[in-house]
Amino acid sequence: MLLTVDLTSGLPIYLQVRDRIVDAIADGTLREGSRLPTTRDLAADLGVNFHTINKAYDLLRQEGLLRLTRQVGAVVQRDPDSGPPAPGFADGWDERLHTMLAEAVAQGMPRQEIVSRCQTILAALAESRSGHQQKRGTSRG
Repeated sequence: MLLTVDLTSGLPIYLQVRDRIVDAIADGTLREGSRLPTTRDLAADLGVNFHTINKAYDLLRQEGLLRLTRQVGAVVQRDPDSGPPAPGFADGWDERLHTMLAEAVAQGMPRQEIVSRCQTILAALAESRSGHQQKRGTSRG
């Protein structure tokens, strides 16, 4: 998995790392059981402090996407085919979605453009997942 961050971005690095890993899970690049690099290895690759990566991994653990163990390290705990989200997930997600949509509305983005962009992103994720599943020889989707 190739992961990049923008060191000049206003978004904290740990959130960028978290977001890229979520993207990789959503698009099928990372599947349930996939091992991630150690915090020290990934930090060295990105040129950041290992505590930054640790914070990203811990956030993903709290969100139920990673399992962290001393023996194995960081492992993807679920993928989109694992079934429904954990109880309570949708409540927190609704809050974040509300903020994202409010930003678009506040900036004057038309409703149809907002909906169209959401549909485009969902279609791209589904297409990417389908491509990854075909490479693995599975038909789940």
